Amino acid sequence: MRSVFLGSEMRGTAFVVGGLLLVAGTTLVVIADQQREAAVEQTRIQAELAAQRLSTARETNYRLAETLTALRLQIAEQDAQIADRSGFLE
Repeated sequence: MRSVFLGSEMRGTAFVVGGLLLVAGTTLVVIADQQREAAVEQTRIQAELAAQRLSTARETNYRLAETLTALRLQIAEQDAQIADRSGFLE
């Protein structure tokens, strides 16, 4: 009779250990999925911030390009005003 109980105890132990492994595995999968979702969200936030910085840089570059164009035009006008048309300075 003792061997019958021993086999039954082993089966029960195996069942409990299997259940614990199943719960642990499920927990690991859930935790890994949560970490993946957090990483995806963090990446999305970083992409939005980069897009905002890019937009700001483009706006700044556009304003600077307008200023540069105006300055170049002003320099061209001043060069035309001070140009030696008579050839006296040559």
